[in-house]
Amino acid sequence: MKTTSFVEIAQYALGALKKSGADKSSCIAKKTIRDEFNVEANAFTLMRTTFDNSLVLTAIVGGRRGVTAINKHDKASIDEAADACVALAKSSEPDDAFDIAELVENKVFIKPEITKDRDGLFARIREYLGQVRDEFPKIIIEGFSSTLTDAEEAYVNSNGVIFESRYDAYGFHSMFVAKDGEKGTSFNYDGASFLKPSTPFLDSGMHRTLLEEAVKSLDTRMVDEKFTGKVIVTPACTDMLWGTITDNFLGDRALIEGTSRWKDALGTQVADKKLTFRAAPLNEPHIITGSRWTNDGYITRDVDFIKDGVLKSFALGLYGAKKTGKPRADTSTYHCEVLPGDIALAEIIKSTERGILLNRFSGGSPGASGDISGVAKNSFLIENGAVTDALQETMISFNILDALKNISAISRERVTNGTTHLPWVCLDGITVSGK
Repeated sequence: MKTTSFVEIAQYALGALKKSGADKSSCIAKKTIRDEFNVEANAFTLMRTTFDNSLVLTAIVGGRRGVTAINKHDKASIDEAADACVALAKSSEPDDAFDIAELVENKVFIKPEITKDRDGLFARIREYLGQVRDEFPKIIIEGFSSTLTDAEEAYVNSNGVIFESRYDAYGFHSMFVAKDGEKGTSFNYDGASFLKPSTPFLDSGMHRTLLEEAVKSLDTRMVDEKFTGKVIVTPACTDMLWGTITDNFLGDRALIEGTSRWKDALGTQVADKKLTFRAAPLNEPHIITGSRWTNDGYITRDVDFIKDGVLKSFALGLYGAKKTGKPRADTSTYHCEVLPGDIALAEIIKSTERGILLNRFSGGSPGASGDISGVAKNSFLIENGAVTDALQETMISFNILDALKNISAISRERVTNGTTHLPWVCLDGITVSGK
């Protein structure tokens, strides 16, 4: 019996949407097979294989849009979902910016299929648990999962765009604390994606360092006085800088609502010239989970958002570009990199009289002004050019727009986890105080 391809499933859905009354439409059909191993409190708790189907339908009717998602691929379910999607579109508010990608190029993206080494993956998990037990007896793995993912996907739209992809990847995610008698630390987490289980998990990215620092965090101290100094943001602390920049100054919502302080800043200096921040979904082998097309139906590419401190591009999708009249960026903002600097991390620390090594930040979303305030977690005090004590609930506050112009150094070293590729970035002029 002939197997129905995911392109055929998506194209059938397009036909169903048209039959239901859609003027324009798009569909994404996907199947994911995932082998999963779970650990809790340092012990195996689950081993399973899951099979997930998904189908996302988008319909535009008279300038109105509806989106429906189902987890079935049979024709009866698709017909029902198409009717529901068109009905949802007809009941929504009209917006001339709703659209789908025009046909430029159809393409098949097939990454080289990896060998399904389940035994090798399981051996790495056992190795990891043994290494943590032997090298870090005070570490408790509160939650751990490791996966082998095999995914097939197709995107089609009523303008004739057709994309297909197949990819495989291994990965792990670990959440951990340190405990010693009555003493304990706040949780921390780390993980990575990779093409084959050839490297011990403990040697991935910053993982060993984060475990070492968790143990050191069993003994903490408060900052004894408020001061203004430097904060070295590690690659483990991605959201505070890079997520905030994307969401608050570059993305659809901030630009559509007009709250982005950079809305009129294309081509101008917005950061220190040492900074080049870019979306890099195609930057293999450092980034292996990068998407090959956007949700709008365009082939992704690597895009410089900030190059040598100058704002080069926003992170607008098709809808945001049409709403604002600003250029669209065909990329995936989740997969990003920052280019390295010309100084070693050890030298950056040595040149810091007083500051913080920041691994994790907990705080509210910054306002349109860029002001940020929150708690430094899993972080360390730097005094007289050396990393000293783990910090207890220390507040930091700064304006991210000012901080980007006060980057004192970017490290030569970078860390990749399969999704991002980042150096250590030293910001000056940050206010630090104990609670």
